[in-house]
Amino acid sequence: MKFKSHTPEPAAFQLAPMIDIVFLLLIFFIVTWQFSRSEMDLKVSVPTSTEGQDPRRNYREIIINVRDNGEMVVDSQVLTEDQLFNKLNAIWRVDPNQPVRVRGDGVADWQTMVEVIDIVTRAGIWNISFATQRPGGN
Repeated sequence: MKFKSHTPEPAAFQLAPMIDIVFLLLIFFIVTWQFSRSEMDLKVSVPTSTEGQDPRRNYREIIINVRDNGEMVVDSQVLTEDQLFNKLNAIWRVDPNQPVRVRGDGVADWQTMVEVIDIVTRAGIWNISFATQRPGGN
């Protein structure tokens, strides 16, 4: 009796699942990049400081952009003082240690900045930081 030596064909490289994974990763990074960019209001030019802290931020941090005309912007929405207070107070009730970063325009009125700080502290939030940039935009 003659037995045939049947060697299996080499496994083919599956390209379709790898393409799916690459596209999913690409979509993930594009979406997360867009979310991080939406927090930075381009109409705000923060003041410069040579002694500023590391620009890395907490992922849970709420960013309040204060424009040069006094508008307060959170999540791309212009808010009034009452709306800002209500939003921050609701967040504080969920997390009393909620961090907030104030990005005030370098030419914004100091009184407006003080009012924003008052709103944040009145809402119960104590963890406040201020955004600056290094001279030369680095």
